[in-house]
Amino acid sequence: MRDSALRVNASHETGPLLPEDVQGTRRVVLFGPPGSGKTTAAGVLGRQSGLPVLRLAPGPQDARVACAGLLELALALPASPAARELTATLDEAAGRSGFPDDAGRALRLRRLTAALLREAPPMTLVVDNAQWLDPASAAVLGWALRLTPDLPVIAAERIWRPGAAGHWCGEDTCAVRIPPLAAPQVATLLSPYRLSPREVTRIHTHSGGNPALALALADASRPLSDRDGESESALPPTARRLVGEWLDEVPAQVQELLTFAALDDRPDVELLGRLAGPAAEALLAQAEAAGVLEIGRADRSVQFTASAIGTELATRLPGHARRLLHARLAEASNDSVRRDRHTVLAADGADPRAARRAARAAVRARQRGDHALAAELSLLAAQRTSHDDSELLTERALTAVRDAAHYGDLPRSRAAARLVLGHDTTPDQRVDALVALIDASGQHLHGADELFADALHTAAGRPGLTAQILIRQSIWANVNEGDPHRACALAGRATALAETVGDTTTTVMALTMQARLQRVLGHPDAETTLSRALFLPRAASIPVNGTPQHLAARHALFDDHPEEARTMLLPLLVEAERTGDAEATVDILRSLAEAELRAGRCARALHHADRAQALTDGTALSPAPACYTSSLVEGTARRTDLALVHARRGVDTARQEDNKVFLSRNLFALGRLLLATGRPKEALEVLEEVRTLEELQQVRDPSVLRWHPELAETFVALGRLDQAQSLLDDTRRTATELGRDAVLPPLERAQALLDAARGDYDTAARRLTDAADRLRHLPLERGRTLLALSHTERRGRRRASARTAAQSAADLFTAHQAHPWAETAAHTLGRLESAPTDHNAHLRLTSAEQRCAELAAGGASNRDIATTLTVSVKTVEATLTRVYRKLGLHSRFQLAHTITPARD
Repeated sequence: MRDSALRVNASHETGPLLPEDVQGTRRVVLFGPPGSGKTTAAGVLGRQSGLPVLRLAPGPQDARVACAGLLELALALPASPAARELTATLDEAAGRSGFPDDAGRALRLRRLTAALLREAPPMTLVVDNAQWLDPASAAVLGWALRLTPDLPVIAAERIWRPGAAGHWCGEDTCAVRIPPLAAPQVATLLSPYRLSPREVTRIHTHSGGNPALALALADASRPLSDRDGESESALPPTARRLVGEWLDEVPAQVQELLTFAALDDRPDVELLGRLAGPAAEALLAQAEAAGVLEIGRADRSVQFTASAIGTELATRLPGHARRLLHARLAEASNDSVRRDRHTVLAADGADPRAARRAARAAVRARQRGDHALAAELSLLAAQRTSHDDSELLTERALTAVRDAAHYGDLPRSRAAARLVLGHDTTPDQRVDALVALIDASGQHLHGADELFADALHTAAGRPGLTAQILIRQSIWANVNEGDPHRACALAGRATALAETVGDTTTTVMALTMQARLQRVLGHPDAETTLSRALFLPRAASIPVNGTPQHLAARHALFDDHPEEARTMLLPLLVEAERTGDAEATVDILRSLAEAELRAGRCARALHHADRAQALTDGTALSPAPACYTSSLVEGTARRTDLALVHARRGVDTARQEDNKVFLSRNLFALGRLLLATGRPKEALEVLEEVRTLEELQQVRDPSVLRWHPELAETFVALGRLDQAQSLLDDTRRTATELGRDAVLPPLERAQALLDAARGDYDTAARRLTDAADRLRHLPLERGRTLLALSHTERRGRRRASARTAAQSAADLFTAHQAHPWAETAAHTLGRLESAPTDHNAHLRLTSAEQRCAELAAGGASNRDIATTLTVSVKTVEATLTRVYRKLGLHSRFQLAHTITPARD
């Protein structure tokens, strides 16, 4: 049996995911656990065969009835004489001793079944739930199918047997394992439920991409165990049934071993081998064949394909049985911190020694950087502390809140906060818990107004505490309400209150927030405010991403001083990683990625961006910030298609979270990519939304998010020259007033493209040459400007200068590993070297090709071009193919820089 290479069929957004090479194959066996979509996939393949489908669907009860499958086949084809004879033979033989093993009867069944399949009209035979096809029917069918090799057969069953010989479908059967849905497909599947991106992500993890399980979790009123802050919660009934069916595919001995894996936070083959002995490998192989778990090839880690499997295995155990298994795990573990975890979980819940052990283990986990485990142990320590010792309980609970908040573990943060708020505590402690909960919630803060009101009421009469809450309100007003003026005022009030009581730590945080907003608003005191924050002593309790040092690095980036920013950011990264603050670590990594990218160190930028994305995806943090950075870096340094995926994910997440700041940023990244890949009409719609959002948020400083030159270039590409000039004039005026000189070279590049579009190639070339000279410290921006210079010189019929500029751009992009831009520069250079003159290149186009190329260069879609020229879309596609071949082009982006676009 050959195994199919799995390539996703893009026409199915939510499944089934069918390999492209399966279509047209005569014999296919689809494998996958319950709910994976085998039945749907079999139906799709059956319809694609173009023949009527005959479907057999044995049930669990049929597996024990000899020849039940043959009877179902015969009854499905009643018009066939062979079917009637087969039915009669089965009726006659039923109940007789030796049936169906009697040789004579067995041979007759084989003959009749083969005759039945030969007499049947053209069809595709689909056997669903083939794991329940009785052995006698499978043996007869297998023999008969060898005699009817042209009959298409599709079988769907549960246990994965790649390459297994002797399947009843035949030796040449193509075996296909139904892969799980990817995260975007789960999001599409669950779109009717209007869930938040975080809930969709958690359901994807919990279900492992199993569509039926994902729907069962979404259908439940409490689909996720973390909604009420519980570390473990039983699955909803429908999900339990599905997972139960999945687990029933493996024997009880395998399930017992899997239960140990479910109770450990990081199981591996070595640990399970110490518990089960030599049989462990074989037992795990059975579980892997059933699609229950995956074994890491490098580290031999054991991971459930759907975390709901582990949840079900753990929660179905009675409490005393679970404690016994934890005790065995404690004995088997070689890791001291994890051994302590199991010891605590094996102990009685009221044992104070267990609470002390958990607290000490949490410290060790924190010190070695295992922050997820530290969050769990801190909460265990708090939960197992006696309520009679209120002071110790509060101290441990607040530690748990902070540990969980650092890792983005909102469920545990909420659970720990409830321990503080649920009994008598001081106002300082209550506010501390509420502030930590607000910090942990991030974009998932539900009922923000009520929570802030509760916190302000608790802090009444205490200026220092009130200032801490106002700082969080300021963040919320800026990010979620899109009102930086109100946010700046709140930060100013926080600064004044903190200063009145001499609270230096809170003063630094408030001044930093105030300076951040003043920069956005173009306030002249922004740098003065930041200097005040930098002058004050810094407390270790301030999150690294909330320090004035981080803001100073961001300002250095805004001002195009990437080396200065990098110098400030590297020690902050060490500090963020040491404290285990996931959100701070992501923010510093994102800033470092931007700094390295601006400096032209693409490999380092990719490394930082990938780390930020991985850390985000592994926690409950909002994906929007990391997606923004990933799209910028990926689109410049690696692949534009992946960059577009990141940008669109960031846009979708920011919209659902109502995060105004990162909606603008991800839209900007998306528009920039669309422009770079030759889709100016699409880019225009996106960048116009950025402009609207930034104006609504009253963002005045053009250095913070540089959408202005991108939108101006888009206007030029679409022939909207007056709009481009107006935007450039306004932005240049604002940048000059604010002293933002770093913004001017990109504006000059856009102005030069506008000059060239008006036919003033000399002025355009001078502008671009001057701008390139000013961008020597930013190699990628310089390369982009030189590439624009090459296109301008080519349009001005100065091929030697165009070739020199293109070569310089190609050298820069190649040296700095900006692969998409290097490819574009190489194509530009190739066109210049392959054709003797630009005029002759255009002469090779017919008038129809020229007109079609001009419309495409202007951003028109194939359908738009077809409508304009009154031809079919297929004609447009064929014409553009000829244009690309004649001009040596590969994309619309290259076409837009070769052909003068048609004017609207």
